[in-house]
Amino acid sequence: MTRQQLARMIDHTMLRAYATEVDIRELCQEGIECGFATVAINPAWTSYCNKQLAGTGVGICTCVGFPLGANTAAVKVEEARDAVRNGATEIDMVINIGALKSGYGGFVQQEISAVVKAIRGIPVKVILECSYLTEEEKIEVCRMSVRAGAAYVKTATGYGQGGATPEDVRLMRQVVGDHCGVKAAGGIRSYAETLALINAGADRIGTSAGVQIIEEMAKETGFPSPFLRP
Repeated sequence: MTRQQLARMIDHTMLRAYATEVDIRELCQEGIECGFATVAINPAWTSYCNKQLAGTGVGICTCVGFPLGANTAAVKVEEARDAVRNGATEIDMVINIGALKSGYGGFVQQEISAVVKAIRGIPVKVILECSYLTEEEKIEVCRMSVRAGAAYVKTATGYGQGGATPEDVRLMRQVVGDHCGVKAAGGIRSYAETLALINAGADRIGTSAGVQIIEEMAKETGFPSPFLRP
């Protein structure tokens, strides 16, 4: 795998509540210079990123129902539509975790389907927040996501009790097969962790340490990095 290939698997992430315009501008610049797949941001920054990234090939991944997933389905649908109007090229949506754990799986699938249909043609990544779910619930949401036409299932928000693990990624890949992608996110800070998750079946990585991971790869493999420091 080349540096460019790895970079195109990374959603370069900035989801802190206190992120400033300077932070988001730097995120976009790093996205351009490293060639990341997308920058992943909160909805308020979507229009700004759209202007910063126009014509660069770097997408905009806007998070919906983030980070708790406890918004109503109607709000998630409108939030997704609004993000796309403002330039989002991908949507990461948190499921209603409480509804799932209350036994309302049908509602959760309808919610996923409603968001997918509302922005048809824009990839939707369904965030499970695996640390809160049983293995059976993880399997159930993966199957729902495939049926609903989601583009990816995703491990975590990074704000739950745990992040991405190779075990969860392996399970999710086994369930979805080739029907959709698997995004690993939550606590990924190193090149070694990234490789372990890719080897387990992830084809997209969400991390705020994208530059650091590319630098580590460059040091280990000798591939040049635009950010490699002496």
